[in-house]
Amino acid sequence: MRVCVLGSGPFGTSLANVLAVHCDQVWLWGRNEQVVASVNARHENGVYLAGIPLSPRIRATLSMEEALEGARLVVSAVPSHVTREVMRAALPHLPSGVPLLTVSKALENGTLFTMTQLLEDCLPPSFHPFIALLSGPSFAQELARRQPTTVTIAARDEQVARDCQRLFQTETLRTYTTTDVIGVEIGGALKNVIALAVGMTEGLGFGFNTRASLITWGLEEISRLAVHLGANPRTLSGLSGMGDLVLTCTGELSRSWQVGFELARDRALEDILRSIKKPSIEGVKTALSAHALSQRTGVELPICHQVYLVTHQGKRARDAMTEVVERQFREAAA
Repeated sequence: MRVCVLGSGPFGTSLANVLAVHCDQVWLWGRNEQVVASVNARHENGVYLAGIPLSPRIRATLSMEEALEGARLVVSAVPSHVTREVMRAALPHLPSGVPLLTVSKALENGTLFTMTQLLEDCLPPSFHPFIALLSGPSFAQELARRQPTTVTIAARDEQVARDCQRLFQTETLRTYTTTDVIGVEIGGALKNVIALAVGMTEGLGFGFNTRASLITWGLEEISRLAVHLGANPRTLSGLSGMGDLVLTCTGELSRSWQVGFELARDRALEDILRSIKKPSIEGVKTALSAHALSQRTGVELPICHQVYLVTHQGKRARDAMTEVVERQFREAAA
């Protein structure tokens, strides 16, 4: 069994390490020559996951053609904002009739597409039945170290989801399947926005009680939009909803939480991203899309709206989060 992971960042590399449990060859494609050299020479991603050993079954390459040749599964682990570009480059070499699984959690700016909708927009119809996604509480570093967790694999075709499930199921990674694609995608995308808000409140000195309240309000907000778009409400109480939300809002490895925490100190967003060596994070981009989607659908997303005002309109985090809390208390009293 030969599989391919497009994207040699921390999450792509971690998934490659998971897939190496069952697959004879795992090809990891990336653009970073240092990463490719490190994986091939030392069985380690020295740039993103230094010190974590990788399976010798993993081979890294700068060649899209080499990575995709003969693959029986293709995983797209590139950031959402470069997915179109990567898919255009991959298309001439993409094998047909095999699962194409995305792990990006975002809504595309402008189109407001989810990631599976984006892939359908990029690829010919013959590829569409094989598109799937993976979501759930899964920090890359812990996944690479094979620490126990559970995730959801979603696809419109249940058999496609099950085919992916068999390859990702290990002693430390339990996978569940669902056909509720939109529920999984909305939960995975908007949890990053809520995590920004939680980070802001904690940066402002609010306590654990506020954190728990904000996570609860956030889950209700995400569920409201997801159900409006056709999701099963039970999906949002599962791994790709509540599970991923709790992780991203409480884990110290959460980039969205970190950025929110720093925004509460009135630091400029550009300075924060520069300090963490990230040109962007999914939560900031998705805040813009969530705001636009709220306007398009008429579904109110008060927390996402305030995060949008902070990240894209220059509103102070203190003013925004105070308004979020006050609104919830006003509505509760009404």
